[in-house]
Amino acid sequence: MVRSSLLSLFLFAAMTAGAQTNNYKAINAHSHNDYEQPIPFLTAYVRHYGSIEADVFERNGQLFAAHKEEAILADRTLEKLYLQPLQEQIKKNGGTAYKNSTDTLQLMIDFKTTGIPTMKALVKILDRYPTISKNPTVVITISGDQPAPALWSQYPAYIHFDGKRGATYTAAQEKRIPMYSVDIKQFTNWNGKGIIVKAEREQMQHWIDSVHQAGKKVRFWGVADNVNAWKTQMNMGADYIGTDLVEDMAKFLSNRQNIEYNGTAATHTLYKARYVNNDSMGKVNNVILLIGDGMGLTQVYAGFTGNHGQLNVLQMKNIGFSKTYSADSYITDSAAGGTAMASGKKTNNRYVGVDATGVRIPAIPDVIAPKGYNSAVISAGDITDATPAAFFGHVPDRSMEDSIAAGFLNTPVSILIGGGPQHFVQRKDGRDLSKILQQKGYTFSTNLDELNNMQSDKFIILDPRAERSMLKGRGEFLTQSLEKSIASLRRQQKGFFIMAEGAQIDYGGHANVVPYVATEMMDFDKAIGAAMKFADEDGHTLVIVTADHETGGLSLLDGNFSKGYVEGHFSTNDHTSVMVPVFAYGPHSLDFRGVYENTEIFAKIIALLQ
Repeated sequence: MVRSSLLSLFLFAAMTAGAQTNNYKAINAHSHNDYEQPIPFLTAYVRHYGSIEADVFERNGQLFAAHKEEAILADRTLEKLYLQPLQEQIKKNGGTAYKNSTDTLQLMIDFKTTGIPTMKALVKILDRYPTISKNPTVVITISGDQPAPALWSQYPAYIHFDGKRGATYTAAQEKRIPMYSVDIKQFTNWNGKGIIVKAEREQMQHWIDSVHQAGKKVRFWGVADNVNAWKTQMNMGADYIGTDLVEDMAKFLSNRQNIEYNGTAATHTLYKARYVNNDSMGKVNNVILLIGDGMGLTQVYAGFTGNHGQLNVLQMKNIGFSKTYSADSYITDSAAGGTAMASGKKTNNRYVGVDATGVRIPAIPDVIAPKGYNSAVISAGDITDATPAAFFGHVPDRSMEDSIAAGFLNTPVSILIGGGPQHFVQRKDGRDLSKILQQKGYTFSTNLDELNNMQSDKFIILDPRAERSMLKGRGEFLTQSLEKSIASLRRQQKGFFIMAEGAQIDYGGHANVVPYVATEMMDFDKAIGAAMKFADEDGHTLVIVTADHETGGLSLLDGNFSKGYVEGHFSTNDHTSVMVPVFAYGPHSLDFRGVYENTEIFAKIIALLQ
């Protein structure tokens, strides 16, 4: 099997998949043909595998671990490869298979030679290893050419047997069976891609359920060794998942809490789109630009699945794609990506509000202010971070947060809401920008609780609570901030521009945590719904939803709409180069169809706000 099989990810049919499998751990893994690993036994053992398989041939009372007779080597015995290292580990652990754990380790010994002489040799060998044979945390299970069940009572009680489908056992014999193993080809010729056809799947499920009702475990063999096949077995409730890819499966099973979202957040109700002036080419007075930082199509679909098959953004009918590369890199960062949309120029990574030569360039608020338009910038993160900073800051490196904050002193932006107050009031240079901003007519607060009480047309609210994730209780900050900004700006005679960022979709991608991504996407979609609602009420407001880049290289492996369950796989903890979607709603939303440079978003907005 090739190691790249881990990357063969498949999205299951949503109505037939999506069991919640975060209870699966490495203890559910079975190391198939373990003796072929570079370091037999220990490769699986140190990863806390629950079952390890060794095929054995009996020769003159000795047991050799090999897959075929011609592969037998004198120094590769069951004792040397398995019993001796297991005994050593048990002694180190103070008497248990795994340290500080009651987890059991199954040593499955597959007889390749005749059962009775092979069993005789095994019992004689195990008599020398009482720390194993008499250990309640070790299960010795015999597979392959077993002695007939009628003979089982002749063997020590520590010897167990792998049950065979279709065989008949007495009650006493059943007690010696901890697990039933079966060749998957008894049910299906499935190749591990896509899903098992319904009739075959139902037959398999019936058998699994019957074995579980008898209090026994289940293992399939002969199954394709890829993520889709592992996940299929997990969804059906198989207790041991076999693999030759020991390291890959250990990573897959040890990270379940990060790659599965189980629909724990409350489902949000959609705004029912009315499409007022949606395809019209009439006047645009207001533009609301909603940037889901790190949001690619899979992030959108993760949120769609987590919200039980519904999102506001997916009601939008006019959709395009934005090419995100920067001036100096195939893969953009948020600084260059944000600057491209805010100022219409491709620039270098890490540059904020300056072109590729370092020259300051005006952002949308700067361009439209002389025409009477007011602006707001909102972020569910640090307001001086790269994306929001691109709409008011001008620095050669995004890490210059204090300088970005100081740049706000010269911006026409009327409303600023987010996190990062320390860059304004606890600066390294000792300046208190809040006092200067108050002199400029702003109301300044570091308390989000004051949001709804703001009466001023110009205000700034910066509270670290805006930087919390949804998983840690940020609440309705983003939607409430957007609604407050709309209510404040619409009172003014001329139109407005608002940029609101769902910053932490990106954070979840960097962290490679699917629940983080899904919950942030769902929260972002609530703000999208609020923007769509206002656009329909106003009739002259254009809503644009896009991203600066995709983060994490996210693929979706499994999902279930009814449960809000989604599982993903990340290919990186950084950004990727893929195009990102652009959704548009309201008048002139047709302008955003097609495939274009991210700088065109700026150009299209400026052309409309004349």
